Amino acid sequence: MTDELDFTDAADAVYRSLLERVGEAAPERRLDATRRAVEILGDPHRAAPVIHITGTNGKTSTSRMIESILRAGGLRTGLMTSPHLERFTERILIDGAPVADEAVARNWEEIEPFVAIVDAELEAAGTPRVTFFEALTVLAFACFADAPVDVVVLEVGMGGEWDSTNVADGQVAVFTPIALDHESALGTTIAQIARTKAGIIKPESAVVTAFQAPEALTVLRDATAAQGGTFAVEGGAFAVLDSRVAVGGQLISVKGLAGEYRDLALPLFGRHQAENAAVAIAAVESFLGAGTMRMADEVLQQGLGAVTSPGRLQMVGTEPPVLVDAAHNPHGAASLAAALEEYFDFDEVAFVLGVLAGKDVAGITAALAPHATRFIVTAPDSDRAIGAEELAASVARAVGPELAANVEAVERLDDALDEARAWAEAAPKRAVVVAGSIVLVGEAIAVAADREWGRS
Repeated sequence: MTDELDFTDAADAVYRSLLERVGEAAPERRLDATRRAVEILGDPHRAAPVIHITGTNGKTSTSRMIESILRAGGLRTGLMTSPHLERFTERILIDGAPVADEAVARNWEEIEPFVAIVDAELEAAGTPRVTFFEALTVLAFACFADAPVDVVVLEVGMGGEWDSTNVADGQVAVFTPIALDHESALGTTIAQIARTKAGIIKPESAVVTAFQAPEALTVLRDATAAQGGTFAVEGGAFAVLDSRVAVGGQLISVKGLAGEYRDLALPLFGRHQAENAAVAIAAVESFLGAGTMRMADEVLQQGLGAVTSPGRLQMVGTEPPVLVDAAHNPHGAASLAAALEEYFDFDEVAFVLGVLAGKDVAGITAALAPHATRFIVTAPDSDRAIGAEELAASVARAVGPELAANVEAVERLDDALDEARAWAEAAPKRAVVVAGSIVLVGEAIAVAADREWGRS
């Protein structure tokens, strides 16, 4: 036990060291720093083939589905996602489990001197040293090479072209739906954002994409053609054939690239998750058999049946129902609203909402308002959080005078949750939904676990 505690302390120390670097909200538009770091480490990013995933919404869920299917097929997997909800080791998974604290500490001890070399070179050139996410990416590659793994499923942090994960060359490039988000970094139109994300397409890679807006689809198709790759889009080469509500999620049938797969249990809510599953299936088909070999039904049944996506329409309390969802832009909020209508039978919903600066508050609110009885507005524990009073004023303006009377600011999340749950307990078929920020969702999950509201 002492050793385990020592390793936990050491892993926490690694995270504190990473936090001393420039954070994820201010990424450097470069690949040279990460490329130099992995080069002097012996190219750990080339130790296993890569499936690379980008998009605006659904990246993490789709990544986790791809990883789970591959693992069900007998491969040893590495998975990098971001951000984390409760602990940073969630971002680096080996065979479906967070990387061990001992492995994090040992790998960081080995690579830190090399990261310091790159820091010194960058500073000598008058440029910022290695950032948080660049260092984390290098650490993930080191952990995957050390494990070792058979395949890496790699989720982009932001964008694609200059994201540090793009030092890897993905055999398969996967695109979830592209919408407006992070406009200050990625562009103010869907076409501009798609061009940045298309940077993960490498020579002769197989491109698998969700259904996209026409301007995004054109960008992706042209980028694929320029690289001599193959192109498969949802609704054409593959599709969701059927999605039916079932206990604990849904039953889906999918037309894949190499065949049809019927009545697969998916323990996640929302039509968007069925679509994510179709993308995941096509991505794995592309990776394993260039889209020509039908997968065994039992592999898909096992892989999708075991998938989890924490913080995505996750039930963290049952009496009353408390759901958390990482929707933090209008597209994500619209998917959340549609899932609430299709998969749940609530008469009234209180949204506990917290949003980070730079996000489209009006767009998020407009998507949720038709399903809201009240908004309890709070602030995540982040220096980028919009203050509760300021956010409440914005929400009240967005929802109009009738619902504005039911918009309330509560500074602390735990107090906001207490108030929302008390309201929900006062009448049948009421529920609480926490949304607006991944940071807020992570905090709500921790509160629910600490207070033992029960999870399902």
